[in-house]
Amino acid sequence: MDLDPDDVFRDDEDDLENEFFQERESTKEFVVYLIDASPKMFSTTCPGEDQRDETHFHIVVSCIAQSLKTQIINRSYDEVAICFFNTREKKNLQDSNGVFVYNVAEREDLDRPTARFIKEFDQMEESFQKVIGSQYGIVSGSRENSLYNALWVAQGLLRKGSAKTADKRILLFTNEDDPFGSLNGAVKSDMTKTTLQRAKDAQDLGISIELLPLSRPDEEFNISLFYADLIGVEGDDLALVLPSAGQKLEDMKDQLRKRLFTKRIVRRISFIISNGLSIELNTYALIRPTVPGAITWLDSVTNCPLKTERSLICADTGALMREPPKRFQPYKNENIKFSTQELSEIKRVSNGHLRLLGFKPLSCLKDYHNLRPSTFVFPSDKEVIGSTRIFIALLRSMLRLKRFAVAFYGNPTHPQLVALVAQDEIVTAGGQIEPPGMHMIYLPYCDDIRNVEEHHSDANAVPRATDDQVKKAIALMKRIDLKDFSVCQFANPSLQRHYAVLQALALEEDEIPEINDETAPDEEGMARPGVVNAIEEFKLSVYGDSYDEENAHAGNGKVSEASKKRKAVAENAVKESANYDWADLADNGKLKDMTVAELKYYLTAHNLPVTGKKEALISRILTHMGK
Repeated sequence: MDLDPDDVFRDDEDDLENEFFQERESTKEFVVYLIDASPKMFSTTCPGEDQRDETHFHIVVSCIAQSLKTQIINRSYDEVAICFFNTREKKNLQDSNGVFVYNVAEREDLDRPTARFIKEFDQMEESFQKVIGSQYGIVSGSRENSLYNALWVAQGLLRKGSAKTADKRILLFTNEDDPFGSLNGAVKSDMTKTTLQRAKDAQDLGISIELLPLSRPDEEFNISLFYADLIGVEGDDLALVLPSAGQKLEDMKDQLRKRLFTKRIVRRISFIISNGLSIELNTYALIRPTVPGAITWLDSVTNCPLKTERSLICADTGALMREPPKRFQPYKNENIKFSTQELSEIKRVSNGHLRLLGFKPLSCLKDYHNLRPSTFVFPSDKEVIGSTRIFIALLRSMLRLKRFAVAFYGNPTHPQLVALVAQDEIVTAGGQIEPPGMHMIYLPYCDDIRNVEEHHSDANAVPRATDDQVKKAIALMKRIDLKDFSVCQFANPSLQRHYAVLQALALEEDEIPEINDETAPDEEGMARPGVVNAIEEFKLSVYGDSYDEENAHAGNGKVSEASKKRKAVAENAVKESANYDWADLADNGKLKDMTVAELKYYLTAHNLPVTGKKEALISRILTHMGK
């Protein structure tokens, strides 16, 4: 079996007619965004990213719009609905007052987000008051309960699908911590009780309710007044709700564009242990490469997807051949014909099963034997009863004896040897960390391993680092060490650019969103005085005082033209930089009035990076001056 991204890592939606068994867990999500549209959401403001005041309603709409843009890439199969409550107009299947379900034409109320839906929702704030309107839905002297109606409408939207096949959530956005604060006595008690009961009924149906409160500048959102009972939070967890909600809002706004794959069984295979004894295994892909989506060819007039068809035409008659061609192999002056099916049978080497060959010590398995991402295997009793018992016995024996199993495996045209490495279960107080099972590692052929040729030379001629050079190198590495480094911290800039272009085309945006290349060197970090000093000390210990980097000799023994040019630029920068009083300019805030070329005089004269925008150059100068 050849585990390539286009086959094994394909999602169910990409290949609905896959002949292999596939099973999905309940990772599909149905989400209803429940947004408070009362006048208080429009009157309350807080500072935004550009230091301009933004209303709470604007913050919520922009966060949801940005989340929907990334969701089309991350989890395009999830379905969402947007519902406003405390509105003047009403639009919902239950015909409840004060609730408006937002949607566009040719789309169900709970459906996958489309480009038109996202584009119009992102711009709907301008026409909200005119088309939908805002009003207080819970006022004294009225029996209308818009929050109750909103939960009832949201529950109706989430009736679609089953709780076993999808996660159902209601995200509630509001800045009103006491929705029944204007009521008194029995009316308040009755409406509070019925609303909490409605929320409990929804939760009993497998619908989770999450609160994302927005605090007013002069008053923090008090969740204990009402919403703690609504979402079922009590005790020490109350203090964690507001920080958690704030982080959720930031995540919705700054969510990374990346495709999330569903967790599912890739293949179901038979593991033949001996003649007459075989068990059933499920295989799971743990790691997969992320690549841009497949190209879809469209008709230039209708913009509809094109279907590729291939026809064979006879070279002699020009007639269309209706029967599949037959191939032949010359043998003793005679052409032996083969059909496509016969050739397929001849090439078939393996039947796709996993056959045990033996066991070897774990010390025989090297790191370089792992050619590509491994596959995790786990037993299943669905077809072969007793598979789990035999698998557990085999797993425990391999762990106790420190052995790995060697097996024969592969698809019909690509057979190969694999190593089955047992993994024991790891459990902590928080739950299971690692499940028990086996990792199937694909072993290389002889041609897949290339021996490294050693460079034989006189041992005395090989330069050796001195103790001082090693010490300076260690100090430098400590200075530039990334704390808690993980490859997951850095996004692929090429993929982010690809997704940004797709978003701009789909939403007809005038500008492509700016992409931050996190793989580029941290120029500001490298310009810190401590890092610069560590680099200079290392260079001094290795090359000495007389080394001139700009005048480094080229391979032909002559000073290169590039070195001459760099030296001339540096000398000119030093000369021009001396004409300015940089300390006075920095103290009086006049650096921003200088041109980029003038700022680069200082940076070049002090061997600092000169790349970046004007703000970055000024920040680099101030950091170097210790301002």
